[in-house]
Order: sequence, then structure tokens, then C-alpha cells
Amino acid sequence: MNVLAIVLLVVGAGIALVGLFGFLERLPRNRFGGVRTPASMRSDRAFRVANKVGGLPIAVAGAIGAAGGLGALLTGLTIVLIVGFAGMVAITIAGGVLGNRAAAAVPEETPELPAGCKGCQCGGCDLASSLKQAIKNKSVGADVSGVRGE
Repeated sequence: MNVLAIVLLVVGAGIALVGLFGFLERLPRNRFGGVRTPASMRSDRAFRVANKVGGLPIAVAGAIGAAGGLGALLTGLTIVLIVGFAGMVAITIAGGVLGNRAAAAVPEETPELPAGCKGCQCGGCDLASSLKQAIKNKSVGADVSGVRGE
């Protein structure tokens, strides 16, 4: 039982730190810690929002787990270990659900279009612009009188 209490204490402290870093917006987007759902992993902003919202409940869950582990070590009661573990798991899941919902509410980031009128960089916009300018300045004229024998 002492081994389980120590494991719960260490895991709870780790979860509390991850939740705290997420709440303080110090948790970088990664594949190992924090709220990692498809909604939160689609952009850095969505990850930051998800972990900001879910960070406080997750930090509290970790603190409950660590307190349960410490309490089980000090008292030797199995029920303290079970309650600490159950509380940590339940609140961590709730924090993850809140973070996922917040990340889903973050609008999709539209990519910044490259230079050009439509973003294709084909050069057609520059050509059209220069032709319009030349016609406006009357420096380009079209003599179509000889076309088709006219």
C-alpha cells in the first residue's frame, strides 16, 4: 500500500504542475501533457485556450491526488488512497472536457494569403494592373484595323 500511496503522490504532483503550467499559459503545445484532443491540437491558439480553461481544474485534481497519496502514507488507510485517486481522475476528466469545449469554440485560423490578388502568385494580377495603368495613361493603343482584312 505504501508503494501505491507514493505513486499517487508523485502522479498527483505531476498532474498539478501540468495543470498549473496550462493555466498560466506556460505549457507549450506538445504530444505528452495537457489537454490534447483533436480540437485543441489543431492550432497553438486552440491548445493555449484549452489548457487555460482546463488548467485550473486539472491542477486541483492533481493536488487532490497528491493529498490523497500523502494522507494514505500518513494514516495507512486504503479508503484515503481510493478517494484521492477517484477524485483526481474524475476532476481531471472534467477539466479535459472543459478544455476541449473551449478549444472547439476557437475559430479556425485562416492562413495568410501570399501577395497577389487571389493569393496564387501567378503574376497575372501584376500584368493586369500594369496593362490597366498603361491604358489609363494612353501609352498603349490597339490598332485592330488590319485584322481579318478590315
